[in-house]
Amino acid sequence: MACEFCDGQGGRILWQNEACRVVAGDDPDYPGLCRVIANRHARELTDLPREERDALMQVVYAVEAAVRKAMQPHKVNIASLGNMTPHVHWHVIPRFADDRHFPRPVWAQPERPAAENTERARAAHAIGGLIGQELSGG
Repeated sequence: MACEFCDGQGGRILWQNEACRVVAGDDPDYPGLCRVIANRHARELTDLPREERDALMQVVYAVEAAVRKAMQPHKVNIASLGNMTPHVHWHVIPRFADDRHFPRPVWAQPERPAAENTERARAAHAIGGLIGQELSGG
C-alpha cells in the first residue's frame, strides 16, 4: 500500500535526523504548524521499539518548545491522528485566540473568516533553527 510519508517528504523540511523529520505545514491559516514524521513506516507508535519512540517524543517536545519561542501562541495543540495517513506523525499547531477555528480544533468548521497572518508567518521562519537549539540543550 502506498504511503504519502514514505513516498515523499511530507512538506518543506525544517530539521531532520536519522529517526524523523520536521516539516512545515505551510498552511496560510496556521503559520508555524509543523509535522514531526517518523522516517520509517509504522502505523502506530507502539509498533516501534521503546528507544525509538522515546527519541521521537524528544523531537516532538523540542518542536513544541521551538514553536512556543518563535510564535508565542495562546496554546499549542499536539495531535497524532493518522486516520488519513496511517504513518506515525504528529501535528504541532500554534493556536491563537483570534485564529480561524479557536477554540475548536483546526479541523472543525471555522469560527471566523481567514485573517492576514504576515507577522506570524515571519515569526515561523525561526522554528527550524530553534528545534536544533532545543535538542542540543540550548
